[in-house]
Amino acid sequence: MAKLASYFQGNDLRKPSGGIKGKHKKIKPKCLCGGPPTETKVGSENRLKIERTFGGNNKLKLKTVAYANVYIPSQKKCVKARIIRVLENPANREYARRGIVTKGSVIETEVGKARVTSRPGQDGVVNAVLIE
Repeated sequence: MAKLASYFQGNDLRKPSGGIKGKHKKIKPKCLCGGPPTETKVGSENRLKIERTFGGNNKLKLKTVAYANVYIPSQKKCVKARIIRVLENPANREYARRGIVTKGSVIETEVGKARVTSRPGQDGVVNAVLIE
């Protein structure tokens, strides 16, 4: 009677003889699956999306961006400059045509060409270093 009861307790991997039927297969939890990429586009204003992440933390995702914090190495200062367009993007050639900003992309600003050093889809801000 005790051996039959094991089937009704959710233990369906055991045989009545006590052996194991098969290897347990790991199921990946939904919390460990990644979400869709945030494709930050150049627009007329900065639009943020606040998303709750694992552990109750928040992640700021930039949907559209108009301004960037550009560091000028020769003057050793940082200025807020308007983004005009995306010149090139090493992540994807199509991103430059669509005006999507990612880390490493070269953008044209009011002060000149700059390379993005931050991750706009993760940080919620665009930081760049002026290319001189």
